[in-house]
Amino acid sequence: MKDKNVAGILALFFGWIGIHRFYLGQVGLGILYLFLFFFFGLSVLLGLIDAIAFFSMDQESFNAKYNRNKDEWRERPDYERRDNRYRERAERREERVEQRRDRRAPERPRSAPPARPNNEALKAGGIQKYKDYDYEGAIADFEKALEINPDDVAVHFNLACALSLTEEAEKAFFHLDRAVAMGFTDFNRIKTHDALAYLRIQDKFDTFEANGFRLEPGASAAEVQPKAIEATKLEPLGAPPSPDLLEQLKRLGELREKGLLTEDEFASQKRKLLG
Repeated sequence: MKDKNVAGILALFFGWIGIHRFYLGQVGLGILYLFLFFFFGLSVLLGLIDAIAFFSMDQESFNAKYNRNKDEWRERPDYERRDNRYRERAERREERVEQRRDRRAPERPRSAPPARPNNEALKAGGIQKYKDYDYEGAIADFEKALEINPDDVAVHFNLACALSLTEEAEKAFFHLDRAVAMGFTDFNRIKTHDALAYLRIQDKFDTFEANGFRLEPGASAAEVQPKAIEATKLEPLGAPPSPDLLEQLKRLGELREKGLLTEDEFASQKRKLLG
């Protein structure tokens, strides 16, 4: 560790050649003092000034300036406490700057909760699954859509079609009844739609058609649904169709769409299958 008195004595007697600067580890300044002495003679005056400065400087200031990188100085309690004070002040300044910055920063928007699927999205999803022959998935989407809007006529009709294709006759009759009760009037579609072929071969379809495609004349949904559920438990569904009836009807529809069957030929073949 450097001593201020030693530095002062060296500056007083040998400052003209910069010995005190070499002693303090300031090699560059020592060389500068030599240069000034040999060419200008100014280093003699500078050495005297340095000697006076060292002798008048207190030991703490000298250590802070010339001994701050020495392990023995860092281990001294008084200077360690001084360094801690400097660090604490710097940390408090940084905290105040961060607090001011946070107050000026705009409030971050809160993330919105995930949107619940709406009626139209569920309808579209059900229709797409229906077209992809995923009838169970279509039924699930249509039923969720009715939970949001139980008075949607199109959803009731589409659900009846999907239920008919999965041979759930009683539920299909119920939703077809609801569609008609809410204003569905395209009765020809009920009598010709391929997806409703399974309903048309049921024994109760004739009565259903005779009642204006209603399960009971003037019955409400609350009155019809429990009876429909009870009927599935107590009454047989009638003679089952041939195993490949729906597949044959589907193939007839594909042939008609491709133009290989006329409307008359299609109707004739369908009557034979359903007869």
